[in-house]
Amino acid sequence: MRVTDGQDFLSGRLLVVAFEGWNDAGDAATGAVRMLKDQLELVPLFEVDPELYFDFQFNRPVVSTDPDGRRRLTWPSARLYGPAHPIEAYEAGDIARDAELTISADNNDNVYLLVGTEPSRSWKAFSAELLDAALTHDVSAIIFLGAMLADVPHTRPISIFTSSENAEVRRALGIERSAYEGPVGVLSALADAADTLDIPTLSIWASVPHYVQHSPSPKAMLALIDKLEELIDVVIPRGELVEQAAEWERSIDTLASEDEEMAAYIRQLEAARDTVEAPEASGEAIAREFERYLRKSDGHRGPGTGPGSPDDPKRGPDPS
Repeated sequence: MRVTDGQDFLSGRLLVVAFEGWNDAGDAATGAVRMLKDQLELVPLFEVDPELYFDFQFNRPVVSTDPDGRRRLTWPSARLYGPAHPIEAYEAGDIARDAELTISADNNDNVYLLVGTEPSRSWKAFSAELLDAALTHDVSAIIFLGAMLADVPHTRPISIFTSSENAEVRRALGIERSAYEGPVGVLSALADAADTLDIPTLSIWASVPHYVQHSPSPKAMLALIDKLEELIDVVIPRGELVEQAAEWERSIDTLASEDEEMAAYIRQLEAARDTVEAPEASGEAIAREFERYLRKSDGHRGPGTGPGSPDDPKRGPDPS
């Protein structure tokens, strides 16, 4: 695998991780990983036992009908996906290129995915079990995808914050270390456990407008995919996601046109965002503005009171 800017941080097998719940405002992070899974046609390699980690009164199983007409229960869980076999992946890549498909298969044998629901208990054991499974498949680096609720306008590009606790990764990719302090989600537990095993990690977070917290955000999903594609040698087809993102924005415009208070609030957010992104804005000013978003996410809009409170599974908070 190659990093597109020539750095070698991601030169081995890469695991991309997202979890439903605290870390997944607007379903953006898990949506991005599941879209990548469909494009790469990966297969399940490992799954945790849901009895060990989930409270089924909080994360209930879901019943559905399979193609054969049978009723099936789907339990909350977390699954690791990867290529069926490296040789098969390379052969699939040759077929894709011959067919002039829009996905690069250069890294099909190097990209692994972990997606699931944030567990209710035993986070240390949960992290240890998943990282053990990842190491079994020689994963050498991890990218965590997250999405948080923030005071940002839907009419502007989605803000993306990339950070790492690993000094070498920060130097190689020219990124920062997160200054966030406060409650964390399972991504931070996994990152901390990975650090003890000397597995380098990278976190990519998207900011989702808090005033549309109850609906999926294809625009945030698209922003995460764009950033991820910058880092790994895989072209990710967008399919209908670009139009879905535009329709999402139009639908919010319609709601705001019928609610003057909401429209005025959005104009305030737009003004604040434009000030931060003005050419004369310093890097320190931008950093201060982002930290302000994080504090509000944790104390008010995210895991605090009001929209995105602790009772809200889509609250957003820890870009660590």
